[in-house]
Amino acid sequence: MFLAILAVAIAGGFLVAFGAGDDYTELSPGAAVKAGTFFLVLAGWGVSLCLHEFGHAFVAYKGGDREVYFKGYLTLDPRRYTDPVFSLVLPLLIVAIGGIPLPGGAVWINHHSLRSRAIDTMVSLAGPLSNLVLGGLLIFSIDVFDPGVPLAGALSFLALLQIFAFVLNILPIPGLDGWGAIEPYLSPEAQRFGAKARPWAPLILFVAIIGLPGVANVFFDISNTVFGAVGGDEYLSAVGNYAFFFWR
Repeated sequence: MFLAILAVAIAGGFLVAFGAGDDYTELSPGAAVKAGTFFLVLAGWGVSLCLHEFGHAFVAYKGGDREVYFKGYLTLDPRRYTDPVFSLVLPLLIVAIGGIPLPGGAVWINHHSLRSRAIDTMVSLAGPLSNLVLGGLLIFSIDVFDPGVPLAGALSFLALLQIFAFVLNILPIPGLDGWGAIEPYLSPEAQRFGAKARPWAPLILFVAIIGLPGVANVFFDISNTVFGAVGGDEYLSAVGNYAFFFWR
């Protein structure tokens, strides 16, 4: 299934690259560019979700948790996830509707089998760092290959979503990877609080981001700052954003 999602992203890229007509403009990209951007970004986000969870599983496996292998988490196949609907389908739907790259909790880690607290922290950080690295690679590919504006815009918008996911996931809030990174070093009382807050704390944050424009704007401002710091072009990401949300 992972290869199928990747194939959709590649097909979308070809459609964007070769579907722009002579009358293409950023404000009137045409049906082919709009469709290609939509499929490239949406499927590209699906690929990144798989890589994010694979990052958690791979570091956990190297750190002593052998159960991730037997559960199939090292295959990149999202059908192996604990809950494919909430881990893949729902994040894709929310990106498609609102452009908010929410994470999906999928890989179950046996933290007691990890060899040290440092490894436990690395397991949590592996997911968001994969988003940051992927975003950087997308930006680097644009700089190196210098594609046309339609494809550069689509790739830039996908890169911005990766940076947004990194910024969101790195927050030290129970249920997010940022909390998992510091949790091994917290007091037992704080860990118990985190365990109780884990089911609802991310939900409150996500509702605030989706329902309160001011909260979403803060996250996008921070993400744009990081995006620019790693070489991203805000104009190109805006071009991709416009083509992706073709119905607006």
